[in-house]
Amino acid sequence: MTRKEFIKICGLLGVVIPFQASCVSSNLLNLISSKFTGKVIIIGAGAGGLSAGYLLNQLGVDFEILEASSEFGGRMKINTDFADFPIPLGAEWIETKIEIFSEILNDDSVQLDIKTIKDSPDYKFVNSSWFNFYGKYIVPSISDKIVFNSVVNSINYSGAKIRVFTSQGQKIADKVIVCVPLKILQAGDIEFIPSLSKEKQSVIKSALIWDGFKGFFEFSKDFYDSGFEKTIENSEAGQKIFYDASFGQNSDKKIIGLFAVGDSVDKYKSLSKSKLLDVILKELDILFSNQATTYYKKHIIQNWNNEPFIRGGYLTDHMDWREVRKLGESINSKVYFAGGEYTDGENWVSVHAAAQSAKKAIDDIFIDSN
Repeated sequence: MTRKEFIKICGLLGVVIPFQASCVSSNLLNLISSKFTGKVIIIGAGAGGLSAGYLLNQLGVDFEILEASSEFGGRMKINTDFADFPIPLGAEWIETKIEIFSEILNDDSVQLDIKTIKDSPDYKFVNSSWFNFYGKYIVPSISDKIVFNSVVNSINYSGAKIRVFTSQGQKIADKVIVCVPLKILQAGDIEFIPSLSKEKQSVIKSALIWDGFKGFFEFSKDFYDSGFEKTIENSEAGQKIFYDASFGQNSDKKIIGLFAVGDSVDKYKSLSKSKLLDVILKELDILFSNQATTYYKKHIIQNWNNEPFIRGGYLTDHMDWREVRKLGESINSKVYFAGGEYTDGENWVSVHAAAQSAKKAIDDIFIDSN
């Protein structure tokens, strides 16, 4: 059963699956936090890792975030030079209710200033992004807890304390939350001591991570309808769409976005930069009566397969939700998982699902510590 099938059946049965259903309230966290006084090491500073650190900080729990790259955000990466609004090279859409920001923030004293626009069936940020949200509201309170350029090589959870070996030395913790992209685990870049169970290894190995590719193309004329979206492919093999990337932004820029995952990326992966541009412009010329090449100005490309600490897009939409749940299951009440690919199976991939999984991981840590 896939994610879409699971959600559809829940709808038919009248079962509601809100964000809070899989998240513990701040009151409950405060009640049980006093029973956990150890240190938590979080591996990865993407949406899952940042959310986990932010919640632990609210609870007064000692923690540290180890990030392999030189910046936070993971697949929320943006470009601020291409246009007069943030270009979302990764996570772009808000795939849930807009109240999600307050739920992630978990602090009624903070006044949120986030503008969105409906982009059915989802929402889009207006002159902002998921990266900007985390950068403004989540990271400031935990920035001193993030250790950059810290590549984790192994996690030894065989003793009373967990030993995390990194490119910068050894770290000691009572609990560990793994928030790295699944491709990193599939490649065996992090050694687990003792080894993960055969079942855990099997579900990690068999999970299909789609290739991920985005491109943004600026033109001198808007030869397309405002807010257009053209689906080229939507199947179990992958997805590909062209869309108006400037839609709803406070901008006069004419920018078309290309989003491709799965097999749709194959035709782009081996092309040179110039050939890649030619191929995509020809695709747009077919859609728009040869106007794309005529009015082309510049472009930017993001191939997620080439990011050394990410190496792909995201978990296929068509994975069985029960297998996704296995990805998110903890190990020996010591090692936990959070991020878009490590959820309870109700939803996955999106930023809000990553934040949701972080809350669940922390809830499990406290419960296991009782």
